[in-house]
Amino acid sequence: MTPESERVAIVGAGLAGCLLATLLARRGLQVTVYERRPDPRVAGPERGRSINLAISARGLAALEQVGLRKQALERALPMHGRMVHPTGAKPNFQPYSADGERHINSISRAELNAALLDAAEATPGVTLRFSERVNAVDAGAGLLHFEDSDRTERAGIVLASDGAYSAVRRSLESDGGFDCDQDFLEHGYKELTVPPRDGDFALDPDALHIWPRGTSMMIALPNLDRSFTCTLFWPKGELAALDTPDKVAASFAAEYPDVASLMPDLADDYAHNPVGSLVTVRCWPWVRYGEGAIVALIGDAAHAIVPFFGQGANCAFEDCIEIDQCLGETDGDWARALSLYQERRKPNTDVIAEMALDNFIEMRDRVSSPVFRLRQAAQHALERRSGGRYVSRYELVSFSTVPYAEIPARVRRQNAVVGAALLGGVLVAGLGALAIRRYARVKG
Repeated sequence: MTPESERVAIVGAGLAGCLLATLLARRGLQVTVYERRPDPRVAGPERGRSINLAISARGLAALEQVGLRKQALERALPMHGRMVHPTGAKPNFQPYSADGERHINSISRAELNAALLDAAEATPGVTLRFSERVNAVDAGAGLLHFEDSDRTERAGIVLASDGAYSAVRRSLESDGGFDCDQDFLEHGYKELTVPPRDGDFALDPDALHIWPRGTSMMIALPNLDRSFTCTLFWPKGELAALDTPDKVAASFAAEYPDVASLMPDLADDYAHNPVGSLVTVRCWPWVRYGEGAIVALIGDAAHAIVPFFGQGANCAFEDCIEIDQCLGETDGDWARALSLYQERRKPNTDVIAEMALDNFIEMRDRVSSPVFRLRQAAQHALERRSGGRYVSRYELVSFSTVPYAEIPARVRRQNAVVGAALLGGVLVAGLGALAIRRYARVKG
């Protein structure tokens, strides 16, 4: 093989791109990572684009593989449940786990990205190249094309981790033989901030706060500096309608009266932080085999999901681990390894995409219902008494590494068993009552 055909190019130095670069370089591969932005460790993160990460079991298991689990947890804050702020009622805390001990972890996307960049840069074989925007890939010739330049570079393996609006994916679409659907929610998102109050957290830092409002919501996640990053999820028309500071202040006073007074920079944040879009990407195949190169999509480039189950980064990290494992299973045969990767991961990512959309409805609407709270309490009671035989969907997603694709069937089986047990109990009780009545008639 020529040196060019042996080169691995990763497009995108976000969370997944950096993790994968480190894993591959540890296999002795030469990896070049191309990132369109300047080095974010120097330039800083883009304003209003963080959506704090909720790292859970899957992400932590992946970070363990590159020695970053402990460091990540040291820079994260545990959230043991949801603090729900209903309209006209006191907040109520809803634990994530039956034992109340398990938690997800709020961590700055920028900080975790910086840690992964440091790990990649420190790994022999990795080259990071910033302000290098790859805008197309020619799999047939094995060429990467760069924006605003006639320059091209060759690589035998191209792994696209350039996000939900992937330029590499667009170039595959234009070549034909590739299906891609992008489903946008009518909602957009906008980030705001609750700063520390008197040097401490203004809200309970042990919870992910939710203000459910039926068709929309706001959430808040704690930061190490004792602030909270708030994210509005509103229909885009409603976001645009608040076009003056007075309208913003009046709307928040009406919708979020318990937190509006804690946001002194509300008007400025609202005016200057951008509105982001929420998209689900479903495409196939993820791998293109050309004469000059093999091109594969990973993370959001292959399967962007909405953020309402906190699984976007966790899921992308699982992609990286799967590729690394497949290379081990195939003795480094990229063609076979990437074929296995897409076959194994596609069913899982389709399932978590649907669960994330369903969780949006749960967070913006169901969590404020007394019926929902009773059902959640009943589930937790079952979990505590079942010795691990009954586990809620939330715990299977967030506190285990059970493949996403196996979770719906497992939940259905559990519910069927519980339903049968409840029906059996009702029948027994009914037969007992009938026997007692008959006995009473005989005695009478």
